[in-house]
Amino acid sequence: MKKIIVDANLCTGCGLCVDICPEVFEMKDDISVVKTSDVSGEVAEKAKEAQESCPVEAITIEE
Repeated sequence: MKKIIVDANLCTGCGLCVDICPEVFEMKDDISVVKTSDVSGEVAEKAKEAQESCPVEAITIEE
């Protein structure tokens, strides 16, 4: 299982991660939050894509 973290201090609320991987991320009070870290397969790949696409590098994925 991966641990997915969004650093609220870095997040600018652009919503790109939610667009890429709504299974994991959602917006709360204009900040992205992690709904679930229990991801595998295609969802894990989308979470990784969201991490790589984050313009402020606010997403961390620990293996």
